[in-house]
Formats: sequence, structure tokens, C-alpha cells
Amino acid sequence: MQKPSKKDLTLKQSEELIAILKARFGKHTDRHPSISWSKVQLKLEANPEKLWSLHQMEETGGEPDVVGFDKKTNEYIFYDCSEESPKGRRSFCYDPEALEARKEHKPKHSAIGMASEMGIELLTEDQYRELQQLGNFESKTSSWLKTPDTIRKLGGAIFGDFRFNTVFVYHNGVQSYYGGRGFRGALKV
Repeated sequence: MQKPSKKDLTLKQSEELIAILKARFGKHTDRHPSISWSKVQLKLEANPEKLWSLHQMEETGGEPDVVGFDKKTNEYIFYDCSEESPKGRRSFCYDPEALEARKEHKPKHSAIGMASEMGIELLTEDQYRELQQLGNFESKTSSWLKTPDTIRKLGGAIFGDFRFNTVFVYHNGVQSYYGGRGFRGALKV
């Protein structure tokens, strides 16, 4: 008999998460007008490791929802669609290297490190701008974004927010962290 891994959900957890995702999918049909829930559910049920990642997104306040379909990979695309940056993922520096380099007042984690543990990717700047087309997100908080290597190599990272009806993308040092800055994730299933 195979021992369950740490990344397995119980049947009850899986059913509860699928019910939450289905309700959110139905409530926000404008995010995915040409996508059928029954097809999404089949993909979820066939990919328990992805369901575990979605559970992590949900548990940390991300409110994941379907935002598209990748025809090349035949996968549904989920983004964190919480109104503000997920509460359970705030006050982190950018990546594990920044966390390690910080000598005093270290945050509990890094955005890249936690995303990796969750099995998700940080939103890119383009994905963040796509998300902003689907509603009003991030009017009081901000989120770290996947940073180009050229910027990261120089000690910087980018983050975004939505103010004055405009998406703003800024920069900060990778070791910085703020109570109002978290990260949003993307996952393909």
C-alpha cells in the first residue's frame, strides 16, 4: 500500500475545494465566458497534485478562479482572484536568496520560495495586466511579480498595484517586505 504524500488531499477536502471552485466559477462567468465547468472539473479530478496547489492558493486567501485556456498545452489557467493580495502571503521578501541575505528583521518567507512550495508561479507583469482586465484588484495592497533576470541580477524585483484606474508596476530591492505586499499565483491544470 502506498503511503499518502504530504501533498495529497483527503476525499472530503477535494470535494469541498471543487465545490468552492465551482461556485466561484459560476459567480464570475465574465472571467471565462467560453469555458465549461464540467471540462474544468474533469481536469481537476484527473490532476490531484494540481488540486493540492489550488487548495494551497485557497487556504492562503487567493480565491483562485479560471481565467483562460491554453490551447497549446490543453490546460486551464487559474489566477488568484482575491480582491486584494492574498492575506496569507503578505510581508515576504522576493526570493530565498533575499531572505538568506537579510541579517535583521527577516520576514517569515519569500514570495518565490512559498510559490515554489505551493506548486504555483508568481504572475508575470503581462499576466497581472490581464488579471486587471477582469475586475478591480489590488486597490489597497500590492503584489510581487515574476521579475526578469536582468533586474533580479541587479538586486531588484518588480511589483504591481492598481490605483487611479491604472495598473502601476514599480521596483524595489529584493530584501524589502511590507505588510500590504504579497504575491498572486498562476497555475495551469
